[in-house]
Amino acid sequence: MAPRLRIGLTGGIASGKSTAAQRFSELGVPVIDADEVSRAVVAPGTPGLEQVIRRFGSGVVTTSGELDRRALRDLIFSDASARADLNAILHPLIQVHMEQQSAAAAGPYIIMAIPLLIEGGGPQRDRVDRILVVDVDEAVQLQRLSARDGSTREQARAILAAQASRSTRLSAADDILANTGTVTELRQGVDRLHARYLQLARQNQGLP
Repeated sequence: MAPRLRIGLTGGIASGKSTAAQRFSELGVPVIDADEVSRAVVAPGTPGLEQVIRRFGSGVVTTSGELDRRALRDLIFSDASARADLNAILHPLIQVHMEQQSAAAAGPYIIMAIPLLIEGGGPQRDRVDRILVVDVDEAVQLQRLSARDGSTREQARAILAAQASRSTRLSAADDILANTGTVTELRQGVDRLHARYLQLARQNQGLP
């Protein structure tokens, strides 16, 4: 039997990926979220957190022993080498956990929600059969980032600059979910894709 269809869900920060993933989940589709896994692999007491501390120092840990994500984010977005080091620590751990969850999931297809799917290059893309990009104008991303995280305009621009460009994501996409309207419209777009993916999953299994 052919393996289940894997859909890689991605998009720039504040593009609406979480809303799309939530709707897929409501439709009964297993969603394996790299962001959730990334938090699990650096939970207090994990080898992942120990590696991060060895590389970046105790300043990236809160008084309660948890990873201080804001402090770490400030470090890596101003230092490409530091960002590469962090990715080298976390990506292998995240991949192992996601593969374990994928093997345990049920259903005709699964969503692999990977924010940095495009940035990860070939190894990341090889893990999925199709790439679904949630697309939004960069001006909207900047506005949402400032409202959501309290980021300054400069900080928000630095975050966007550290990710793949909008054009790069769109050129890599097999499917595009435009987030240009309301939340209801975005959810309806997911519903249409769900019907398509169910059909593709059947074809992938050699079913009529």
